[in-house]
Amino acid sequence: MHYQDELPVAAAQINAALGEVDANLERHLEIIHEAGQRGVALLVFPELSLTGYGLGGEVMRVAMPVEDPRLARLARACGEMQTVVGFVEEASPGEYYNALAILQHGEIVAVHRKLNLPTYGGLEEGKWFTHGSELTQAEVRPGWSATQLICADLWNPALVHAALLPRPTVLCAPINSASGIVSEDFSNEQNWVLNVRFYAMTYGTPVIMANRFGPENGSHFWGGSRILGPRGEALAEAEDGEGLITATLSRTAIAQARFELPTLRDADTPLIRELMAGYR
Repeated sequence: MHYQDELPVAAAQINAALGEVDANLERHLEIIHEAGQRGVALLVFPELSLTGYGLGGEVMRVAMPVEDPRLARLARACGEMQTVVGFVEEASPGEYYNALAILQHGEIVAVHRKLNLPTYGGLEEGKWFTHGSELTQAEVRPGWSATQLICADLWNPALVHAALLPRPTVLCAPINSASGIVSEDFSNEQNWVLNVRFYAMTYGTPVIMANRFGPENGSHFWGGSRILGPRGEALAEAEDGEGLITATLSRTAIAQARFELPTLRDADTPLIRELMAGYR
């Protein structure tokens, strides 16, 4: 099997119109077309990119099953490019997930349901959504695979560790981060950069972090979308405003980083399992 050493990737920093799925869909199609023109192989949109974040009781109205024709339309537009899109999934009547649709080859190849629903500070996700219970991973092309975690999933280190144990080559991190949403003293702007840089460096795994930029219901989403290499180095950083950032990842660079700092090789899962056995 022939592995290509390079993978062109992108993060879309947009601001979704709250509750306006059809308008947001058209914006997605524009960006998918632009990314395709640039030769991107993996494109990541922010969390809940089709709906906006502060939905409250509107969750039910904007939710869609995976069979929704609007998702099918997006999937067809992606072609060979794997695209990660945020939406509210209706799994059954009254059962809704903050979810990602992973689109490629004209279909939904996987769905990731948010595992860690933050319900603190100005965050109320546990009030509106059911939490997911599975990790996801999808092949982008031979030799390249991606796993996806949504926003607060990355603030539970055990979830990140579990997601990276299967050794995906890329970690996709769609987020919705607003200034001061946790507390006045907790800086999302500074701490998110620390968070994703730590994981990229520790696991030798590039991270594509896509955040929103702009206002929503009195909150300001600060952007800061970035693409990090396997040593935590910034390969691309978004400026203030909406836009598409791109970078090219190197499989050789990932191998070198993991060889020099073998976090995954030395994870010792049996020991961790034994140490955790007494905790609930």
